[in-house]
Parts: sequence; C-alpha cells; structure tokens
Amino acid sequence: KFCCFPSVKPRLRIIHVVTWNVASAAPPLDLSDLLQLNKENLSVDMYVIGLQEMNCGIMSLLSDTAFEDPWSSFFMDVLSPLTFVKVSSVRMQGLLLLFFAKHQHLPFVQILSTKSTPTGLFGYWGNKGGINICLKLYGYYVSIINCHLPPHMANNDQRLQHFDRILEMQNFEGQNIPNILDHDLILWFGDMNFRIEDFGLHFVRESIKNRCYRDLWEKDQLSIAKKHDPLLREFQEGPLLFPPTYKFDKNSNNYDTSYSLTPDFLSSPWDWIGLYKVGLRHINDYVSYVWVRDNQVSFNDGLSQVYFNVSDIPETEDQFLLCYYSNSLHSVVGISKPFKIQPGSSLAEDLLGEAQPHI
Repeated sequence: KFCCFPSVKPRLRIIHVVTWNVASAAPPLDLSDLLQLNKENLSVDMYVIGLQEMNCGIMSLLSDTAFEDPWSSFFMDVLSPLTFVKVSSVRMQGLLLLFFAKHQHLPFVQILSTKSTPTGLFGYWGNKGGINICLKLYGYYVSIINCHLPPHMANNDQRLQHFDRILEMQNFEGQNIPNILDHDLILWFGDMNFRIEDFGLHFVRESIKNRCYRDLWEKDQLSIAKKHDPLLREFQEGPLLFPPTYKFDKNSNNYDTSYSLTPDFLSSPWDWIGLYKVGLRHINDYVSYVWVRDNQVSFNDGLSQVYFNVSDIPETEDQFLLCYYSNSLHSVVGISKPFKIQPGSSLAEDLLGEAQPHI
C-alpha cells in the first residue's frame, strides 16, 4: 500500500556535515572514518557533504557534465547500501555540495532552490565563491552553503567581502521563500581560509603541543571579525575542541612550517615558484605555479619543498625547470637545473634515489 504522506513522521536525530578540500585528488578507497561508518549504532539520518578544489580541468568538467563526477559516484556507492539517497546536489567548478537522506525521510524533504555564486575574477569566475541548497525539512526552512574563500594571510578583508557577496546573492525573489536570514537553520561551511593572526610559528606549535587551543582561537581572523560585525555574530560555531587543521605536509599528520630563504633576501607573500618546460619563451609560459607562502609550499629538513597538482603536469618527455620569481624585484632570482618527470609518475616517484631539483 502506497501512502503519499505517512501518518507517523520518522524521528530526525543527526545530520552529519563534512567539508573537505580535496586538492584535485581522486576519491580514496575508504572514507569510513570520515563518514563515521565504523561507529556502533550509527544514528545518522542525513549527510551534507561539501568539497572544494575538485579536479575542474576542461576534460574533467566535460566528462562530469555527461556523467556523474567521481566523488558523487563514490559517495552514492558507499551510502546507498545503507539506505541513503542523494536528494540534491550542486556544483560550480571545483565546488561540490551533496545532500543525502535516509529513504524514510524523503516525504518530508522538499528541495526549493539550488544556487551558485562565483566571486573569483570580480564575480565572473567560479574558482572561489559559494553554492547553496535551499530546502524545506519537516516544515522548517533550511539553507546549506559550501564556500571557498580567497587564501593568504593578507587577504582577510577580501575573504569578508566574498562572504558578504555570497550572503547577498542568496535571495529567492518570486519563489515565495523567506529571506535566508529568516530561515530556521543555516549550515555554512567550507574552505574559508581564515588564518591565525599575530602569533609566530614557535608559539603556535607550542600551543598545539600543549593543547592550549583557546589562545589560538582568540587570534583566529574569523573570531576577530565576529566581534566587530553584528551579522557575522549571528552565525554560531560549536565548541572548537580540536587543533588547527591547516596545514599538514602531504600524506602525513606533521604540521607544515613556513617557507625559508637566506636572511639577506626579503621575500614577499606575492613571490611565486613556477614550473616551466625547458625552452620557455616568456616568464608567463609556466605550466603551473605556487605562491611562496601559499598552502602548496612546505619546508622539511632545511629544504623548501613545493607541491604541484598532478593534474597540472602534462605527460611528456620534455625537461622542466623550477623558477623563483620575486615580486618586489620583478624578476627571476632563482632557477633549478633541468629535470624530467616520467609520464604516469609523480615528481617524487620519478626522482627517487636522485637529487631532487632545487632552486
């Protein structure tokens, strides 16, 4: 017997929210811990999953337009045997937002709107911005926003401007939906890129080691902004009982340290390191680049190491160079010796046992 509206509403207990900057990586083999699938008596009723920096190359986007993207397929494969159904999704370049619910809740979920708000390149490019799912859940208005805000310590004002822009664009004119600030629940998360102000690296490391997190949260840029912005104060955070999550050396639990140069060289946050093919014609002929103080640069054993996304490196037998460009001097100030990256391997794998290229 089929009933459109069950006479007894299921009890809604837990919505599990995930946010993850996947840095262009493919889905791993197992994410049971992230989804808390290893817990006994799992009582999750809904999953809200927000990803940032998914692979958004041209071929990847074309493929994902015709078929489900690999991450959506992965989560559906994992969650569908547990009676979770993908109810809604929205994607903007590297941003993805997924909403799953157990099938017994489906009669009480109404998707009202999905929206994308690009804020990159003066609002025309979706590498930064926010995506939203607006729904009615058991009669309550709910908005879910996954965002990716600008990086770098010095760009705090820009982050706040992008936040305001995303919020401003969450209007639902002509749709008989209340203003987002009048919704019963707003879930806002993502890679917001807010940093810890003022403290040096040694103090931060010692605070983490001794679990003195409160001192760090007091200098968190978002926490500081909330003290001065009544609108931001409307957004409440749960207790932060964990250490900072940014940033670690790749594939490890070791905190990354700052980029270091010789004392007589004045580096700038706008300095960058470019990966070039040998035979470059111009300084802008790079294959890819990373900012010196960005999240793709780390320091280990006295050597500054840079990481490039594998998807940015073409499969070729050509030789490559690394060049350090100084923004203040407007010139290249360091260059590596030529090296090769074998197709199908990472730089580290290719140079195993050899001296890695350095500037």
